[in-house]
Amino acid sequence: MAARFGGLPGTGLTEQRLEPKATELDTRKTVPLIVASALIMQQIDSTAIATALPTIADALGEPPLALHSTITVYVLSLGVFLPLSGWLADRFGARRVFCLAIALFTLASLLCAASTTLTMLIAARALQGFGGALMLPTARLILVRSVPREELVSAMVLMSMPAVIGPAIGPLLGGFITGVSSWHWIFWINLPVGIVAIILTLALIEKIPPTERTSFDFPGFILTGAGIGAVIFGFDSFARGMNSSALVLVVGGVALLGLYIRHARKTQNAILDLKLFRYPTFRSSVTGGSLFRISMGALPFMLPLLMQEVFRYTPLQSGAITFVSTIGAFGMRTMTRRILRRFGFRSVLFWNALIASASMALLATFTPGTAPMVMVAIILLGGFFRALQFTSLNTLTFAETEDSEMSHATSLSQMAQRIAQSTGVAMSAMLLHYFSGSSETLTNFAFAMSFIIIAIISASSCFSFFRLSGTAGDVLAGRKKEAKGEAIAAEQADAAE
Repeated sequence: MAARFGGLPGTGLTEQRLEPKATELDTRKTVPLIVASALIMQQIDSTAIATALPTIADALGEPPLALHSTITVYVLSLGVFLPLSGWLADRFGARRVFCLAIALFTLASLLCAASTTLTMLIAARALQGFGGALMLPTARLILVRSVPREELVSAMVLMSMPAVIGPAIGPLLGGFITGVSSWHWIFWINLPVGIVAIILTLALIEKIPPTERTSFDFPGFILTGAGIGAVIFGFDSFARGMNSSALVLVVGGVALLGLYIRHARKTQNAILDLKLFRYPTFRSSVTGGSLFRISMGALPFMLPLLMQEVFRYTPLQSGAITFVSTIGAFGMRTMTRRILRRFGFRSVLFWNALIASASMALLATFTPGTAPMVMVAIILLGGFFRALQFTSLNTLTFAETEDSEMSHATSLSQMAQRIAQSTGVAMSAMLLHYFSGSSETLTNFAFAMSFIIIAIISASSCFSFFRLSGTAGDVLAGRKKEAKGEAIAAEQADAAE
């Protein structure tokens, strides 16, 4: 529970809760639902576009594989600008920044719909990512300062629901819209949602004043942003074809990140606190978790392409099959705590990484002749085990971190998640391009090989989990009677992917 630690995870902000007036609406429900209305817009948009990529590519006169850049740049923008959100919220006030984030996301959605070239669409998606990066941390801050302390966990559960509902609705909505109308409506539909969210925020959420904060680590922000951007766009260039420019980008990005490590060692208020890696649980959750989360970016990108470009399914048929992974994820949310309490983090993360990766490898068996129900069963199973892994990783991140380090741990772990996701999209596009050879036509063989390689990378995360202590995170898993850390586990598990 963020309020317990005197601050908001991911922002480093000190607690300044506003006392609700007796005549106000019940903030336990109104505030979470208001912020959720904006977050669900973000979640639906980010998943609906994956189903519509082949249709958008045809409209823009581009090969479908080239559209992977629209997903990569969005997730990359989320990761790069995430640390900026906490500083802006402290400087200008959380409610104001939250409304700005919604306005930016909505404006960017209109620019996406107005795009007539791939370059325009990529630029608009980058702006969308910036708006999205400001949404989640400021939404949590509004919740912490507006909801009574004893109701915060329940409020966090409500706010985390878009992470489940959005991916479930997104593929179906994207398939329906592109099937019966124009792909532009995927973005136009955000306009009324954004306007309503801003009006409700200004009308029903109390103004949260700015607070004092240490100076922003601008050099660190530039080094990390440029380094991460160069590495990801280097992978993106590889996906378009092996060339020396892509190699220069990747090497240059790694060099910039190396300079940041040197900078962080000499800076007291570094934008990313690398000292957190001294904790085995944090180190394992970020390094092993990043390897596993590459699949989180790869699978939603590859599955719709496989079904529409190779199997010749309609967007609606594709969305109806792929969305079932979220049903599996939703079912697992109610069982995660009991599984962790029974087996512990080390065993769950190690064995489940192998099981979930095996379910990814099974996707390589899909052919145009595979029965839809067989595909649904495998995708459903994969969603079930991936959800268990994501929830466990999100919770383990905070097993050893001190109260004063919670904000830094959240910022660093969330950035790592976004980078891994964007790397997964770029890597899958690169693999598909490589195995398709000189032909621009995507083949079943290219997808099968790409699924297998992504599954192997995901499975390699088990080595990081194997090195964990057998008692790692036992307090959070409820395997010890100490109360310390129970609130952390509750919030992080409920806010998992």
